[in-house]
Amino acid sequence: MDTWSDAEETEELSPSSSCPICKGAGFVHPLLPSGKPDFSQVVACRCTQQESDKESQARLQRYSNLGALTRLTFDNLLPQGRSGNPISQEQFHLVYEAAKTFATEAKGWLILAGPSGCGKTHLAAAIANERVSQGQPAFFISTPDLLGRLRSTFNTDSEIPYDEFFDQVRNAPLLVLDDLGAQTSTPWAKEKLDQLLNHRCNGELPTVIVAIIPIEQLEDRIRTRLTDSGLCQICVIEEKQVLLEYSWGPEFELQKNMYFSKFDWRRVNLPPEQRQNLELVFHSALDFAKSPDGWLVLLGDTGCGKTHLAAAIVNYRYEANQPALFVVVPDFLDHLRSTFTPESKVSYDQLFESVKNAPLLVLDDFGEQTTTPWAREKLYQVINYRYNAQLPTVITARGSLDEIDSPISSRLADPKITVVWNIIVPDYRTDATASRKKITRGGRKGRWS
Repeated sequence: MDTWSDAEETEELSPSSSCPICKGAGFVHPLLPSGKPDFSQVVACRCTQQESDKESQARLQRYSNLGALTRLTFDNLLPQGRSGNPISQEQFHLVYEAAKTFATEAKGWLILAGPSGCGKTHLAAAIANERVSQGQPAFFISTPDLLGRLRSTFNTDSEIPYDEFFDQVRNAPLLVLDDLGAQTSTPWAKEKLDQLLNHRCNGELPTVIVAIIPIEQLEDRIRTRLTDSGLCQICVIEEKQVLLEYSWGPEFELQKNMYFSKFDWRRVNLPPEQRQNLELVFHSALDFAKSPDGWLVLLGDTGCGKTHLAAAIVNYRYEANQPALFVVVPDFLDHLRSTFTPESKVSYDQLFESVKNAPLLVLDDFGEQTTTPWAREKLYQVINYRYNAQLPTVITARGSLDEIDSPISSRLADPKITVVWNIIVPDYRTDATASRKKITRGGRKGRWS
């Protein structure tokens, strides 16, 4: 990694035979007020100075770590963004102007937030490229890459020691930190990020941060620094604009706080087989959330985490401004029945069609409904329609597929479109209680008894 120092470079002047001013000597004598040469002094000639400027610019470019991102400038960025929504265009233009102002005079912290693909990284890279073009140093790095390079410095073949690299990042004249929130949240990673941000916060060093998740979901200590109004300017490029019919209702207060980041898939007190099972299910659900395709069926006992994972998929889609619908099956059937009453504010067709055609549907607690012929018919209609249309669907259920009506279970078990996971871990709540008892007894007697 190239370092940056404010100290001026000193280098030996090299003659240039093509220079018409110095005639290849590499230097000239400055002129006195009389217009005669001052033979007591020498200065670099114009050609030598131009070569020095080129080398300085090349050094700034190497230091910036921008690589292929040198193509991302303000010149090839639409000031109004790419959204067709006039409100979003106006909002993006305000952030665009804020970024240009920061690039002109880098002071404080600029925080860029918004959904994936809204232009955050382009704006951040454009700031760094603009500073470099002005002859000012800027260092660009993504959060996962930063942590990865810090880890690599512990290798015996590392080109730069850990302390040297970390100090260079902490003291960069301008740091652009991309993809904050994409890192693995290990205790070590949290500690390094806290040290980095705390140092730059205390020193009020110019910093640009691109957050890929909502700021309110970041770690408490990081969030506190990013929301310091005396230091930070937060620019949200595009607010989430999930359609009203695809958002959490008031009855889902618990589910709307279920995120992948809050799911404990490690559970160190579990046997290795159960831990591995939970890890595989977690990553399968996360992959589905990133790119919903086919069906995902989560089976397991009460409290094993299947509802949390299903809700996390929906929350992930909402953060990406993508529609998804979470339905508790027994409640859905009750709502469907209620549409036949005179005081109902929604028609049967409206409710049934909205569930049947949802771009991504989660059917939670499947099999817990009253098994009347009418209920079986309605659920079969939903399942069969989505099966034929191959609409992305997530289903959670207790027990096994054998306990579900065969016309439905045969579709749920179709390997051409469905991935079925049996979660074999115990109830989180009873497991946590047992763990607390074990800790208490161990602390008192020194062993499990």
